[in-house]
Amino acid sequence: MQKECYLGEGLGAIYQRTHTDFRLWAPSADEVKLRLYEHGDGDCLLEEIPMKPDVQGTWFVSKTGDLNKVYYTYQVTRKETTVETQDPYSIAVGVNGMRSMVVDRRTTDPIGFITDHGPKVKSKTDLVVCEVSIADITGDVTSGVKHPGKYLGLAELGTRNSSGQATGLDYLKELGITHVQLMPSFDFASIDESAQGQYNWGYDPLNFNVPEGSYSTDPFHGEVRIREFKEMVATLHRAGIGVIMDVVYNHMFNAEDSCFEKAEPDYFFRKDGDRYSDASACGNETASEHPMVHKYIVDSVCYWAKEYHIDGFRFDLMGVLDVDTLNDLSKKLKKINPSIILYGEGWTGGDSILPAYQRAMKTNVRMLDGIGMFSDDIRDTIRGHVFYDQECGFVNGHPGMENAVRYSVTGAVWHPQVDYAAYMYTQGGPWAESPQDTVSYISCHDNLTLWDKLAISRPDCSKEERFSMNRLAAAMVFTSQGMPFFLSGEEFARTKPIEGSDEVSDNSYNLPLFTNAIRYKWTAEQESLIQYYKGLIAFRKKHEGLRLPTAELVRKSIHFIENLPDNIVAFTIAGEEQLFVVYNANEQEVQIALPDGRTWEAYIDGTRAGTEVLWKATDLVKVDAVSCVVLTASSC
Repeated sequence: MQKECYLGEGLGAIYQRTHTDFRLWAPSADEVKLRLYEHGDGDCLLEEIPMKPDVQGTWFVSKTGDLNKVYYTYQVTRKETTVETQDPYSIAVGVNGMRSMVVDRRTTDPIGFITDHGPKVKSKTDLVVCEVSIADITGDVTSGVKHPGKYLGLAELGTRNSSGQATGLDYLKELGITHVQLMPSFDFASIDESAQGQYNWGYDPLNFNVPEGSYSTDPFHGEVRIREFKEMVATLHRAGIGVIMDVVYNHMFNAEDSCFEKAEPDYFFRKDGDRYSDASACGNETASEHPMVHKYIVDSVCYWAKEYHIDGFRFDLMGVLDVDTLNDLSKKLKKINPSIILYGEGWTGGDSILPAYQRAMKTNVRMLDGIGMFSDDIRDTIRGHVFYDQECGFVNGHPGMENAVRYSVTGAVWHPQVDYAAYMYTQGGPWAESPQDTVSYISCHDNLTLWDKLAISRPDCSKEERFSMNRLAAAMVFTSQGMPFFLSGEEFARTKPIEGSDEVSDNSYNLPLFTNAIRYKWTAEQESLIQYYKGLIAFRKKHEGLRLPTAELVRKSIHFIENLPDNIVAFTIAGEEQLFVVYNANEQEVQIALPDGRTWEAYIDGTRAGTEVLWKATDLVKVDAVSCVVLTASSC
């Protein structure tokens, strides 16, 4: 689609104390007026100012005076049809996001924010990422925070609930994670910000460059959500935790009523004839290959990285976006932050009119510049196929998974001891060029939680047996190559019960906090599982062999033990301190020969994990039913 494109700077409202410049790209418009308002909602029009056609399809006006905290919209007329819209380049809005706001950004910075920064990252394999919903993490009464379910709730330090349990940010610190991945926290459309008690994950974008108002203490004043979001980021950074944003540039909540469609119809979204292409499975998909959409997405992520000091981005349904756009944003983000973290879902939710070779898919990862992908391989190998609730994986009893486990352990890079002809889940051999391309996980916000998957797929098992499966699954993620990732609550067997029902939810995007909230009140079994996760994280951080940054090192360092009994995978990892790892998915213990006749020290077994020696073994190691054992020995 040929349109005159504006590739310069200055779209949106550019504030100065003496004046504000307004620029909108709307090349097909016949007339555009700037409308100024006193408030973010209601009848409070202050002035209506005609804008003039300017360079490369833009409309421009400069308004004198200090417009800080003045709200505005654009009134766009074409072919005798007039619509009013917020600014696509809004950086502040009123309640529910239908009016943009001029803002002096520096007045929204917390004290010292100019020097704030997140942790430096040498390799993405050094990360431990926990997915967090701002609403979930402190929304329950057991969190004990002053601002439950808000940005400031996650920014509270030193919080203990009535039971003395660390909650929110303090709890995340104690787990030992390096980064949080925030579920959508840009402005989304599915919650009425003027009301209380509503819930949605937020995968329905309204204003991409604005924090969501329902997570602020005051959604009616546009500057408040900005300041509180920055306070949250700064507090996380002071706690040593990086911030990754889950961003949804693949579609919008409502294409026809979006600010993009009102500003310039039939440009921002892909169409298949008269219908929207729908690879997002949400009714529309953005046309990222169009120059002004490409520019918008790149501008948007760079704005978040610069203005809010965001450390990384997780792209929802990244396969809907084109490779060139992802590579361009990667290049520009690295100039802002050389440690930037980029990864996403390497698939689509349906078919797209975008040619397959242009899609940012798992199969095209080698075309992308330092952008990783979630490994559905390891997820489904360990726990069973995500879309078939009854189907089991390695830990819950599916036989013959040993080769698939090897594929997963190596981070989906090529390894001579993996039989790719026999691996049918991802055809065509290994998809990752580097273990840094691979996000290893077994649960995220989508689909059943790990615990609910284990319960549904193995109803014949006791709770104790399912805890063993959970521990083995976690141990496999944290001893595999790639970047480990887990859903907040996986570490205490999180379940998502549906209120008034005996069932659990596999898609709780709009269910209340009863289903979604994190509850800081656990049984002894859950407490033990939390300690196991803490130990796994601590052990992984201590051993470089579990965090190999290149495919060459993976091939050089990892050696799988051959001729083992069924449902057993064992391997060594060479290094200054050699590691020996065994996964036993059988329902009975096994004994495995140890290499070299040396004495080995165990740090992980079926119920315990950490950095202290648990026991020692020579010649043979006993591995309990459905468990993992990890031992070390000096390579000297």
